[in-house]
Amino acid sequence: MDSFVDQAAFILGRRTDVLATNHLARALLADFDAMPARERNLTRWILLDEAAHALYPDWEQVAEEMTATLRLDAGRHPEDTRTAELVGELAMKSDHFRRWWADHKVFDRTHGTKRHHHPVVGDLSVDYQAFTMPGEPDQTLFVYLPAQDQVSRDAWKLLASWSAGEPAGRRDTGGRDGAPAPAGNTPGFDRRSA
Repeated sequence: MDSFVDQAAFILGRRTDVLATNHLARALLADFDAMPARERNLTRWILLDEAAHALYPDWEQVAEEMTATLRLDAGRHPEDTRTAELVGELAMKSDHFRRWWADHKVFDRTHGTKRHHHPVVGDLSVDYQAFTMPGEPDQTLFVYLPAQDQVSRDAWKLLASWSAGEPAGRRDTGGRDGAPAPAGNTPGFDRRSA
C-alpha cells in the first residue's frame, strides 16, 4: 500500500470491511485504522457517519450503490454471520438502508468517478479503478486519482501535501476471511477531528 504515493488506495474485504489504507485514502475518506475493528466498514461509515454525508455531494447515490455492493457480497456468502450482523445494524439505524436493501439491487464497483467536498481542500472529483486481488477473490484494491480538471488536480496536490506528515506504515491487515485485525494504538492523525 505504501508504494501508492500519488494515489489514494485501500483494500476492501468481505462485506466491504476496510482491510488496509494508505495515507491519501485516510486523508480523503476517514482514518479507518483509528476506528474500533467492528466499525472499519465502508458501507457502515457511508451510511452512519455524518462526515460521509458531508463528504459526498451525491451521498444518496453513493450510499445506495454501497448498499447494493453489500447485497452482492451477502449473496456470495449467505451464511456469513458478520454480514447478517452488519445488515441488522444498518437496518436498525438507517431508514435509507432499509428502503434500498428491500429493492434487492446488486452493484459491482469496477470503475467510475465520485465527487467529494473535502473539509480541508474543498471540492474535487476522483476517478477510481477496482482490482480483484489474485488468489483472494474476497479482497478488492481500490485506487483513486484526481479527475483531470484543474480544480480536482489542485485540490489533490493540497490533500497530498496536507497528509504528507502522517507516519509511514499506518495500515491494518486482515485475515483471509476479510475480517480486520484487532485495533491497535497506532499513532497518527484522525481526519474526523480535522
